[in-house]
Amino acid sequence: MAGFGQRIEVRKIASPNLIFQLGNRQLWDALTSRTQSRQNKNARDNTKPKPSRPNIIFVLTDDHRWDALGVMGNNIIKTPNLDALAERGILFKKAYVTTSICCVSRASLLSGQYMSRHKINDFSTCFSKKALDKTYPALLKKAGYKIGFIGKFGIDSNRQPDSLFDYWACPKVEQPPYLVVNRSGQTIHNTDSVGKDIKQFLYQFAGQQEPFCLSVSFKAPHESENDPPTFPYQERFASLYQNTNIPKPVTTDPKYWNSFPEFFRSDKNIGRQRWKTFFSTEEKRQETVKNYYRLITGVDEAVGNMVAQLKQLQIDRNTIIIFMGDNGFSLGEHGLEGKWFGFEESIRVPLIISGAPIPRKLVGKKTNNIALNIDIASTILSFAGVATPATIQGKDLMASFKNGATEREDFFYEHTFIGSPGLPKVEGVVSKKFKYMKYIEHNYEEFYNTKRDPRETNNLIEQKSTGNNLAKFRKRYAVLKKAAK
Repeated sequence: MAGFGQRIEVRKIASPNLIFQLGNRQLWDALTSRTQSRQNKNARDNTKPKPSRPNIIFVLTDDHRWDALGVMGNNIIKTPNLDALAERGILFKKAYVTTSICCVSRASLLSGQYMSRHKINDFSTCFSKKALDKTYPALLKKAGYKIGFIGKFGIDSNRQPDSLFDYWACPKVEQPPYLVVNRSGQTIHNTDSVGKDIKQFLYQFAGQQEPFCLSVSFKAPHESENDPPTFPYQERFASLYQNTNIPKPVTTDPKYWNSFPEFFRSDKNIGRQRWKTFFSTEEKRQETVKNYYRLITGVDEAVGNMVAQLKQLQIDRNTIIIFMGDNGFSLGEHGLEGKWFGFEESIRVPLIISGAPIPRKLVGKKTNNIALNIDIASTILSFAGVATPATIQGKDLMASFKNGATEREDFFYEHTFIGSPGLPKVEGVVSKKFKYMKYIEHNYEEFYNTKRDPRETNNLIEQKSTGNNLAKFRKRYAVLKKAAK
């Protein structure tokens, strides 16, 4: 009543007495009654909790190995913005993918499932309608989120699910080119193009009543599809790392390649073919790693611009950012280039969860808990307050920090795309201390104590002292393989 009277006095009339003088007491009673009702409603609304569902941005890099981040101890690469994300959030130092190849890993990220369950094992298979409805973007949309996807989709480019999304900016190709011509006729680098789409999405969807979930997939630092392939960085980074010497990993010694069995030590092995292109001389190795780092620094710049825009739009306080790589990448280790196989360089990736909604006690935390790509869907759904369907095999990573939570001790790894001799099929078990890998076409086994031997230089499979542990992992392999289906 007081508020209404003030508005009448200031904006309408000097005194409500004028209304009575006009003989319109009923009008006055109706107005004041309606106003009081409105004030009571506003008072009730103010007691309701404000919408707590955060905006969520999932950023994915392509072939980004775990140690290609400053915050992971790499003193050469420049990633200040990604490092800052980790400082404001949680850094998962032991993050892995369950299959190290683009199409499978991306299907696992969206579905929260092992390849054995989602069955996407090549570049021409897509989600069924039923399976797509259980991916995290579809579940969030059903829960009222606006959803967007930018960059490389990576799963069956001919049948992309663009109609599901409120914003879609993915080229309809398996591998987007690094250099594209925009609508203005200018040539633009893929990383910069993705950055511009992020900017457009945020301006369009920030501040709306509905929260948003944006999935961003950079092509970088994946190699190009040129012949021969290259790592085409943005020209403004050409001088970066120019006068830096890249140390040589222990396993670049030829003896490690020569120690492989004959079926693997083949010129038809795709990892070896690409090694010849990029790492067969020291000069090539230095240039390849520097270009790979330049591409990652380009992504870091785009992430920094995104974070600055979130602050400008005043939505940074209610936005979660998850950053991950879709696969690791061998940079000459074991005489290989690429991913696919079970080595740490291939299957281990960076993972950061950051943003103001993170509990204060977890800010700046660095954890050795095993985290997987199949955990991303469940984690995103949990942040949004959406129930996780039984089809999802991954876990909510944030729940692992609750009192009484049990840590993951191991996981199943599988890669069965193509097969020998190009990419010998491999499956196995990765734990915090040991790694067991089996090349299933040849019944060849590897067993490493990765705690003592993190570079995987010594295959213990023939050593009698490993007998008990080896038997345990062979049994565990059978159990996990069955559970992955």
